[in-house]
Amino acid sequence: MKKLVVYLMSGPETPELAAAAVAGGADLIELGFPFSDPLADGPVIRRAAERALQQGMRTRACLDGLARTRELVPRTPLVPMTYAALLEAYGWDRFARDAHAAGATSLIVADLPAGERPELRRIQLVAPTSTDERVRIAAEQTDGWLYLVTVTGTTGARTDVSPALAGLVERARAVTNLPLYAGFGIATPEQARTAADLADGIVVGSRAVEVAEEGPDALREYVRTLRHAVDAVVAA
Repeated sequence: MKKLVVYLMSGPETPELAAAAVAGGADLIELGFPFSDPLADGPVIRRAAERALQQGMRTRACLDGLARTRELVPRTPLVPMTYAALLEAYGWDRFARDAHAAGATSLIVADLPAGERPELRRIQLVAPTSTDERVRIAAEQTDGWLYLVTVTGTTGARTDVSPALAGLVERARAVTNLPLYAGFGIATPEQARTAADLADGIVVGSRAVEVAEEGPDALREYVRTLRHAVDAVVAA
């Protein structure tokens, strides 16, 4: 079965939103830990991060939210996503330990290249601009699955799925049998189906964050449309 990953920014209401996303069919929840200078993120997630910081969502509060989310969705993989500066400030080992204790199943550190801090077990990202050697290192070191960034640039909805995705999938498949999940620029059911036809799963972020602003019911229904689209690939 193709996997559906939904990204949400950590906030006071996020545990309930995550539960709604899982009810809609999400297989994994990626929890953004807000950072003041999120280089990989586009305007939607940047605004969500700013709002979360204004709400007091510092690292400890995000970890508490992760623990609460784990209570609501006890069997769903939960993956914090953040930036190296946050871990540097909190303490690398301490963050990994505390995140695991709170219920995290892995980590994503968006600006920590493969090969650096290999002792920190995490999901690695590769992009169309990654060299073959970088793809190989990332595949060797990644935790469970490899995150394919479909575009060169920041997160955010696009008109179409990047034409570079097919080539990136082919290059990644040449060096690993691990699942490949595609993210960045996937927002609509049509885009979800196109990306899922190439990869083993998809990650939806910016649009999910926008819909989440309308509340859990709206998010659950939106995720359900993505679930139907992804499942249609398997049935086709």
